[in-house]
Amino acid sequence: MKPNGTTQARWRLVEIWGDTADLRHLAGAIAIGIAVSLAGFLLANRLLAGAVRSPELARAYAMLAGLAGCVIAGLICALLFAPKREVVEGGAADPRWREEVLAELAGEHGELGAMSDLPPAALRELQELGLHDLFANHRPRTRAAAEGAAS
Repeated sequence: MKPNGTTQARWRLVEIWGDTADLRHLAGAIAIGIAVSLAGFLLANRLLAGAVRSPELARAYAMLAGLAGCVIAGLICALLFAPKREVVEGGAADPRWREEVLAELAGEHGELGAMSDLPPAALRELQELGLHDLFANHRPRTRAAAEGAAS
């Protein structure tokens, strides 16, 4: 372990549904979610039990209050717990990696199409992101070339 604690802090991070979460924050968020949604349900159930003639209808409204509690808990957690991902901009990306991604896209979704088919707004966005030349210069591999590379 490093003395500055970076290694110790990293073991607490876990990937869930393609995102990174701190285990302590995740446990806190689950506790907040349970507490707020259950409190909303129980409070609404108690208040509506005498106000609504049908107990089934009172329970249904209480369940809606519990769902509203889930949304409120999500907002609370979003304010309390900052995202854990690190976005790094800059630096030169490996052009071979980009070509592999384009080939994978073409393999999954068919041919990528022509740049001339794109609307002007999409072309401007590609230029702003620095991806215009990558897509414009992409040449699909022929089936024979792809099979030769696979073997």
